[in-house]
Amino acid sequence: MSEKLQKVLANQGLGSRREMERWIDAGRVSVDGKVATLGDRVEPTQQIRVDGHLLSRQTEKPVCRVLMYNKPEGELCSRHDPEGRATVFERLPAIRVGRWIAVGRLDINTSGLLLFTNDGELANRLMHPKCEVEREYAVRVFGEVSGKTLKTLTDGVELEDGKAKFTTIVPRSNSVNDEDSMNKWYNVTLSEGKNREVRRLWESQDVQVSRLMRVRYGPVELQKRLPQGAWVELPLAELNSLRKLVQLDEETQTMVDVRQGKLDHARLTRMRRSVKKHRARQSHQRNQSANSD
Repeated sequence: MSEKLQKVLANQGLGSRREMERWIDAGRVSVDGKVATLGDRVEPTQQIRVDGHLLSRQTEKPVCRVLMYNKPEGELCSRHDPEGRATVFERLPAIRVGRWIAVGRLDINTSGLLLFTNDGELANRLMHPKCEVEREYAVRVFGEVSGKTLKTLTDGVELEDGKAKFTTIVPRSNSVNDEDSMNKWYNVTLSEGKNREVRRLWESQDVQVSRLMRVRYGPVELQKRLPQGAWVELPLAELNSLRKLVQLDEETQTMVDVRQGKLDHARLTRMRRSVKKHRARQSHQRNQSANSD
């Protein structure tokens, strides 16, 4: 009945397995009064403490939930920032058990689709390289892009942390005014999540990325009408498409109100107002902090 400690912690919704491994390595977790180490396994009867607080182990797993968030540029993919900058966790809904786990990261200058879940195992599998979950990005680049460049990027480039490549590169139609511009748009796909991988691949060919937006993660596409800084919860069918992709059993329950329907005008208006109020509050808090310094 024993399970790996990091898996138990992740299943309680505390974070992804990778994050839990970092907590264990940092000495934040103990089992039956002894500081845990990586590789420990635990029985259901053993007491686990995190930062000295006893973990109340749930006998029933909470309902699996997934949020789609449209990340704006300028937000960090971290829970707290010592400099007081905005983070992607600030506008997420309250959750009764566990906490929201970001499925992967987007750097501060990248916008678009970011998934959150309360299921640590789902998050771990969606991020794990062996699952090869495809990500798609819309990217605007500045520089000369030849056929040879595109072939090199799909054949593979040796980066400092290993070989990387785009699975596909599809040119996007540019407006008439942009036809002679050095700025070109492409949709690219890849199946790994290395740090700043899209930008580094283009930069390896002396091409600079001027805009980058994630538009798809696995089978889930960013809803085009979803305002930046807003979120929606995935219905059961979309949630289970993610679970099926990484060989997890289907979820049978959902907390999504089927009466919500699609993003109609009234709902979009409420979302935009909420985002606008949040940004105004953030700006006010930053100004107060700057004045107090």
